[in-house]
Amino acid sequence: MFRGPGHEGFQIPKGTIEPDETPREAAYREAIEESGLAAFEGVEHLVTDVWTRRESPPKRYVRHFYHASVHEPRDSWTHVVTGTGEERGSTFEFSWLDLPTDASFALDLDDYLYTLTGVASDGSEAGVAAD
Repeated sequence: MFRGPGHEGFQIPKGTIEPDETPREAAYREAIEESGLAAFEGVEHLVTDVWTRRESPPKRYVRHFYHASVHEPRDSWTHVVTGTGEERGSTFEFSWLDLPTDASFALDLDDYLYTLTGVASDGSEAGVAAD
């Protein structure tokens, strides 16, 4: 997770699906552009929903949530966003977050953390695999 400009609370890599992409391809691209991480294992679709950012005038987003295992030895890192989006050049400060958590996420990005039932608060696997 990271803290980035423009939102209160923690965030996770996210973004817009390009016309020639599937949601899964967009998830990979956004994760690489926003975190600098590029080696993912066991990428699994968690859920797709329609999220209402505001009621009037209506502003709704179709969101696709994925979980990916990442082998990253750093506890925290800084990454300058790549790609062509408006966040290009922004600096994001990343760190891992133990689950379960009461941390506050921007844009309700934590709505489906509960689906990661296989992750114990100490970061170890707790019975069922997280994805």
